Amino acid sequence: MSQAFDLVLSGIDHDVLTRHLLPEDGKEAAAILLCRDITPVRNRLLVTGVRLVPHEECRSREPDWITWPGKRLSDAIGEAEDLGLSIILIHSHPGGYPVFSAIDDKSDRVTIPSIFSGWSGPEPQAGHGSAIMTPPGAIRGRLYSADGQMGHFRRVIVVGDDIKIFPDEEPGRPIAMAFGSGMTETLAGLHACVVGVSGTGSIIAEQAARMGFGTITLIDFDTVEPKNLNRILGSSIEDANTSAIKVEVVASAIRRYRNDVDLVTVPENIFSRVAVLAAAKADIIFSCVDSSEGRQICDLVARAFLIPLVDMGVTIPTRRIPEGGTAIAEVMGRIDYVQPGGPTLADRQVFTPTSLRAEYLARVDPVAYAHEVNEGYIRGAPREAPSVIALNMRAASAAMLEFIARAFPYRHEANKLYARTLFALADGEQEYLPESVFENSGVPPGGGLTEPLLGLPALGI
Repeated sequence: MSQAFDLVLSGIDHDVLTRHLLPEDGKEAAAILLCRDITPVRNRLLVTGVRLVPHEECRSREPDWITWPGKRLSDAIGEAEDLGLSIILIHSHPGGYPVFSAIDDKSDRVTIPSIFSGWSGPEPQAGHGSAIMTPPGAIRGRLYSADGQMGHFRRVIVVGDDIKIFPDEEPGRPIAMAFGSGMTETLAGLHACVVGVSGTGSIIAEQAARMGFGTITLIDFDTVEPKNLNRILGSSIEDANTSAIKVEVVASAIRRYRNDVDLVTVPENIFSRVAVLAAAKADIIFSCVDSSEGRQICDLVARAFLIPLVDMGVTIPTRRIPEGGTAIAEVMGRIDYVQPGGPTLADRQVFTPTSLRAEYLARVDPVAYAHEVNEGYIRGAPREAPSVIALNMRAASAAMLEFIARAFPYRHEANKLYARTLFALADGEQEYLPESVFENSGVPPGGGLTEPLLGLPALGI
């Protein structure tokens, strides 16, 4: 098999697997993973279902051996055929043996061909495979094509409270220390997508480039205007005068100090098929948009493709004062970390059906929009506050540090306590909220390239 694939699963599924595959009795255990292939967008399998093989159904379970019933596999084949999914058979090596054993090789030579021979529908492009888990939860795997060719997963990625990356050559390798050269080395193999490259977005892009991300995708349809010059890093008067495309301006600035980064510029609205497919290639998405619709699409992309999402927003509410005029009521910022299977931005009310409708109405029928604003049915768009680069930098820095905390844990407390960060600068307060405070709609992640894309007819083929 010439193509190297990644295997990606949610932290929720990884926790379920770890508890089942590494039980207290120290014996091997087994499970079946149902995976969605997202080639040609990216050589990646997304785990969309975990089917545990009950310990009591196994004919034999030893610290270095397991035999489990074929009915579980037959059921999985029937389920996977209906959805066009790949099957990965995973078992544990509780003793910590980090490679496939001779027994594993022999088992694959019998079991994998039987999956292909029992397949009645179109064969998955990625094929089927097997994997092993070692304590405390490292995974490595391999894929087989229908003609028996084998290839190893390039890496296994777990997207949960922590972002864990298990490279095939050393799945048990310790996580690099935050802010060190090891972090830089790891980032060189990661792909960041920045959606919206204006106020906070240009700052996020600057950080991503100087920290060492190997690939950076910039998505924004807009052009530079004079009003943008005080908050888009790298922009110039000439860019404003020529209405230069924002993503090209930011990319040009990055190229002046990085010649080893793969920059992808997408001058499109995120609500376009081209932009969505570009974002789907990323390992981390930074949502730096100021619209409900933009946040909705970022939310849906992250959920569909099992990508961690960091969304940020700033606001400066004002109040009336007795002397007349207005004064600052607060200077606020918000950073949300969203993981597959957890509460989405929609669940967290970052955007609502009302805010989505207001934006749609403002775009397609400005007269009706103005009428409803006057009638009090919807709130009007906030006034632009151009002198906010200091606040933007505060929020963008917190957003990037949130990603670092997830991929290279440095906090004294568990990351699960930091699903949302809120700061209020006038009061000098900072608050952290766990995922448990939000209702979870429970929409299953991992839809991948299922048409229509993201479930939205407007993004269909």
